[in-house]
Amino acid sequence: MFLDLLSNGLLGLPGWAYVLYALLATHLTVMAVTLFLHRDQTHRGVDLHPAVRHVFRFWLWLTTGIVTKEWVAVHRKHHARCETEDDPHSPQVLGLRKVFFQGAELYQQEAEQAETVQKYGRGTVDDWIERNVYNRFSYLGVASLLVINIAIFGALGLTIWAIQMMTIPLLAAGVVNGIGHYWGYRNFECRDAATNVSPVGLFLGGEELHNNHHAFPSSAKFNLRPWEFDIGWVWLKALSAVGLAKIRRVAPKPILGEKVVEPHHMDLETVRAVIQNRLHVLRHYSSMVTIPMLRESLNDRGRRFMRRARKLLVRDPELLDTRERRHLINLLKEHDELETVYSYRERLREIWETTAQNDQLLARFREWCIEAEQSGIRYLQDFARRLRSYQLPQAS
Repeated sequence: MFLDLLSNGLLGLPGWAYVLYALLATHLTVMAVTLFLHRDQTHRGVDLHPAVRHVFRFWLWLTTGIVTKEWVAVHRKHHARCETEDDPHSPQVLGLRKVFFQGAELYQQEAEQAETVQKYGRGTVDDWIERNVYNRFSYLGVASLLVINIAIFGALGLTIWAIQMMTIPLLAAGVVNGIGHYWGYRNFECRDAATNVSPVGLFLGGEELHNNHHAFPSSAKFNLRPWEFDIGWVWLKALSAVGLAKIRRVAPKPILGEKVVEPHHMDLETVRAVIQNRLHVLRHYSSMVTIPMLRESLNDRGRRFMRRARKLLVRDPELLDTRERRHLINLLKEHDELETVYSYRERLREIWETTAQNDQLLARFREWCIEAEQSGIRYLQDFARRLRSYQLPQAS
């Protein structure tokens, strides 16, 4: 009798049921991390219903032992200190191998820092059960799950439990925090090295679209291009439809007016619209100005050289290493028009990063547009005219 229970578990389920449970259970764990810990608690892009929050909290207690406040604190510090020595898990600083294979350990080390938790962990759920059960007995949940799995599935329950325990350390800590800051494609040239690992955010709940997230951290929606898919967003839309979630913020979309104002008639509304969409502006600058100018200037060079030159011209200079910066300087010295469009991009970025008063900010934007249209470079002229058509969304 005992051996039979150990072999088949209490329910005696068929083999396919084991696989189905493992897939559904790990998917729910991923959803709990991305929807509750990440989008709801850390960045406030969505407000989940208290009942949904508690389901996710309980499931995370069983499957990960994660303490909400600690996870939120570590992730907020990651955003605040990204790609610096203070980043808890930057592969640009620590190396991809270390972050991929030891990401969970790096997280735990930072979570044990009281200063980090106190500074970055504010505003998370803090009720009686959080303080006295989930926080105080964080490992009791995973131990309970082990017993439950063996009781239901028999000896194979141990294997399923091990898979559940590996889900977040491998997928979140290893793939997202490691590969997601090292390899992939970039829609937006944000100030860190975050990449989109894949355009299909399925296995990691949308977290694969990591560059999109770092570009717009408070957005509840991670897919921003037509071909991208974020299954976490599908869940949020479904929960929202039945009143179990409230979407608070999504990434802005550029709104271009039909009428292009003259540079001297630009107002603060236009400037604010540009600043609000600044990462879209940088992406459009690359596609409309930098890359066409690159092709025109270096049309006799090989594809490999063009690819490397494109990276040098488009990437934030702070993300280039010493060798790459040297190549960039030489490239700009050899091609005056490339140097011109590159300097205009850096000037534009300096304008919206300034702390100038509104009238000074407006004057600098006007000056930039006037000089760009007088540059004699048609790509730059077309872009400057487009920039003057930006509008803020109408209040609903």
